Amino acid sequence: MPPQYLARIEATRPRLHKMAREQYGLELNPGPMGLSSRDALIGMKYAEAHGKGAKYHDAVFRAYWQHAQRIDDRSVLSDIAQSIGLDRQAFLSALDSENFEREVDADIEQAYLYGLNGVPALVFAGKYLISGAQPYDVLRQVVEKIEAENGSP
Repeated sequence: MPPQYLARIEATRPRLHKMAREQYGLELNPGPMGLSSRDALIGMKYAEAHGKGAKYHDAVFRAYWQHAQRIDDRSVLSDIAQSIGLDRQAFLSALDSENFEREVDADIEQAYLYGLNGVPALVFAGKYLISGAQPYDVLRQVVEKIEAENGSP
């Protein structure tokens, strides 16, 4: 990772920590920067295929952002998978699955098409991009806008 990019991330961390604390009641203790999240993303595809995508996502998020764990470590990821009810060995085998690799590649390609090149980034209803760590109210406003457009309460 280029030094200027790392410096920019470090410069925004106090704001991110403050927002997490004040908006969401979370204390952040992030893991090391510069990790490859590819195995974690492949693991997400496996978890989704087994109906446990949301649980896996939350557990990986907590592991990295609150417990400073290395989410590029397969043993950490397999512990997470097992903790949410997935078979450890099947999960580890899935990390080398070409099918799940292709699914991750397709997601990455879609992100590039959206113009995304960093995280966090959320796309709502296929047309509203929220980039960077944002307060809860910003996310709520986007959801309310989409509901109004769709005639939902």
